Order: sequence, then C-alpha cells, then structure tokens
Amino acid sequence: MNSNLYALIGLVVAISFIMALKGLSAPKTARRGNLIGAVGATVATIIVFFDPAIEERNNILLIIGAIAFGVIVGVPAARRIQMTQMPQLVALFNGVGGGAAALVAIVEYLHLGDDASAGEVLATVFTVLVGSVSFSGSVVTFLKLQELMTTRPVVFPGGRFVIAATLAGAIGTSGWVIASGGTTPLLVLAGLSLLFGVLFVLPVGGADVPIVISLLNAFTGLTVAASGYVLQSTLL
Repeated sequence: MNSNLYALIGLVVAISFIMALKGLSAPKTARRGNLIGAVGATVATIIVFFDPAIEERNNILLIIGAIAFGVIVGVPAARRIQMTQMPQLVALFNGVGGGAAALVAIVEYLHLGDDASAGEVLATVFTVLVGSVSFSGSVVTFLKLQELMTTRPVVFPGGRFVIAATLAGAIGTSGWVIASGGTTPLLVLAGLSLLFGVLFVLPVGGADVPIVISLLNAFTGLTVAASGYVLQSTLL
C-alpha cells in the first residue's frame, strides 16, 4: 500500500474515534458512536497488514488466529452480559488492553536489544509500568464488581507504606532498565507494577470502583499511545 494512502486511512480512522467519543457522550447517540468506533477499530486492525513500513511479514497466521480467538471470546461475552454488569465487562476489557500493550512493549524491546534508542527505552518503561498497573488493577476491579472477592476496602497494617514502597521500587527499577537494559530488570519492573496495581485497588470500596475504572481506562489509553511510539506506529 502506498504510504500516503496508508497515512490518509489512518487519519480517517483517528477522526472516526473522535466521532465515536462524541457519540458516546449522549445516550441518544451512544449506539451510533459505538458503531463508528467499532468500524474504525476494525479498519485500523486491517490496514496494519498493509503498512508499507513493515518489511518482514512473519507469523501472519498466528496474528489472525489471535484476532479470531478474541472475536470468539469477546462477542459472546458482550452479547450475554447484562446492562447492570457492564462495568465488569469494561474493567475486564480495559485490563486486557493494558496487559496486551505491556506485553507488546516487552517483546519489541527484546527484539530491538542494544539497537533501541533512548526514546524507545523510555516509552517501553512507561508502557510496561502503566500497562501492568492497569492490567492487575482492572482484574481486581472486575473481581470486586463480580463479587468474586469482598467489595469492602481491603486494608492491612502498614498498607500505605507497602504501597509507597512498591511504587518507589517500580520507579527505581525503571531507572535500572534505562541505565543498564536487559531482560531481568524489565521483568522485575513488570512484576512490581503488577503488584502495585493490586495494592492500589484493594483499599477501594465497591461504591468507588467506577472511579477507579475511569482512572485505569485512562492509564490504558496512555499505555497504548506509548506502545505506538515503541512500535513506531503513527496509527497507535
């Protein structure tokens, strides 16, 4: 595909997402906005296969298989869910998005190795940190809303200090990744970030969980944008 045509389609997709958000802002136009967003996401997924910047097109069957698996799982889940259970579904899908972005960043970082630029390393660290927090936090949020665990705030002695220490450890490990690189510090960062996501949501009571969902949703959006920098994808 011609690079100019690819960029033009990407611009149309970006506009469709803006229109989708506009539609979702009012109940009367929410269905139309959701449809526009779904069409835009579908087109965005398809045109990636024709990105002129991609020189090697390996593992196409694995990618198509992963997409098919997502469709097979996602469509029935969305159709069967009750409106009162919509926050659970949003939390779960949001967590999957954050986790996927973090995994993609890790794989791309390992692929680049020593050839990764400073900007790509920074974007990778940000994506892994925030994406992992979004994933684990969203899972705990889902469990709370689905009443698979207590909806009451889970507080333990010294909890604030543990949360602060975990966050400090994650930030410190981020510096370790930037300074020395390698697989070990990146995996340690992912582990600490996952732990922080759990500890961050546990003290939240059931009534405040929707607020946490909104925050984690914003985290996932930032993560996906950062992963686009790692992948050098203007579309993301």
